[in-house]
Amino acid sequence: MKAVAVYPGTRDVKVIDVPEPRVSAPSQVKLRMLEVGVCGTDKEICAFIYGSPPAGKDHFILGHESLAEVVETGSAVQDLSPGDLVVSTVRLPCSDPNCVPCRSGHYDFCITGHYCEHGIKDLDGFMTDFVVEDRHNLHRVPRELRDVGVLVEPLTIAEKSMIEVREIQKRLPWEGFVHKAVVLGAGPVGLLGAMVLIQEGFETYVYSRARKPNAKADVAEAIGATYISSEEVPVEKMAEQVGNIDLVYEAVGAPQFAFEVLKLLGANGIYVFTGVPREKDVELDLQRIMYNLVLKNQALVGVVNAGPLAFDDSVRDLGIFAERWPQALRSMITGRFPLEEFHDPVMGKAGGIKNVIAIGEAGKS
Repeated sequence: MKAVAVYPGTRDVKVIDVPEPRVSAPSQVKLRMLEVGVCGTDKEICAFIYGSPPAGKDHFILGHESLAEVVETGSAVQDLSPGDLVVSTVRLPCSDPNCVPCRSGHYDFCITGHYCEHGIKDLDGFMTDFVVEDRHNLHRVPRELRDVGVLVEPLTIAEKSMIEVREIQKRLPWEGFVHKAVVLGAGPVGLLGAMVLIQEGFETYVYSRARKPNAKADVAEAIGATYISSEEVPVEKMAEQVGNIDLVYEAVGAPQFAFEVLKLLGANGIYVFTGVPREKDVELDLQRIMYNLVLKNQALVGVVNAGPLAFDDSVRDLGIFAERWPQALRSMITGRFPLEEFHDPVMGKAGGIKNVIAIGEAGKS
């Protein structure tokens, strides 16, 4: 079968032939991969910024945003059948018996750093025809979400963020308040985050670079968010327009921009970082940031690849979004490419909001 493989040692990315996997344990499930989403992480891996193969191999299969169909189950798997749709968790636990988060099922909070991640760290990904996965790592997706199910994994970032936000804000009696949230960035993670925030009742603003009209602004406004262009409205003016900012959901990975907005976080606010920064030279107003953190009871939270609970929440909310904003949700997937043409969406200049590798499908849209 075919697979897109990354060779860090030789700095090569190419389609290769690999053996088709077989179910070899009672708890395993064989999957036919349907779609694999492409994100900034994949592009950075293919630029050889990071990414590591399984032990003893010189390459690994790319892809961590998956949607698959069950084709075969091991004898111990009773709750999945051929034809069911599933997504796989990305991060798997470390083997250290003293890692309490991993042993308790919260491996997104692994303390050893020896976790594995499909298509990213020490584990093959999903950009191939068939995969065998343990039942424990799979989450069922309703058949009616076939056309948008590949968005489950990027949505988990926002879902995990909200799990953290709810826990932190138990410190306050929030009933009766109008919550205001600012989303930084209008890529898939940002727009899906805006959907979660609106669903949670936040008055939501999406603050992104491009001027209107553009496709991302169209999605933001279709779901009821206010879109503001940073090219037209500077940070200070944006904060004046919003008022007291209760929550910032950062989805850009640009630290200078992100910390400029942090200075304007409101009283009792939470700032959620989801982006991995690449800038090295950043000027920070540390005095003002520390002053606000202390005197305004602010909290900063970092969010990494999600655990099983966020995947369950993501499947649930994606169904809600598909009913509430069907056209806006579907319009986020702007290109589907066959596996053999991975180069354009992964390493080329394919535009749009979310590009997807459609496994085994000819042509593109």
